[in-house]
Amino acid sequence: LHRVREKKREKEKEREEEREREGREREMDGERDREREREKERWGDHE
Repeated sequence: LHRVREKKREKEKEREEEREREGREREMDGERDREREREKERWGDHE
């Protein structure tokens, strides 16, 4: 019984780490998008 509880806790921890990793990736994508927007503003959107 105790071991089962430990396994559950490990799974929860893994799931949370996965969620954090995805969140960081999403933030990085957002940063890239903001960079692109800044470039557009700087160059007056000449594309």
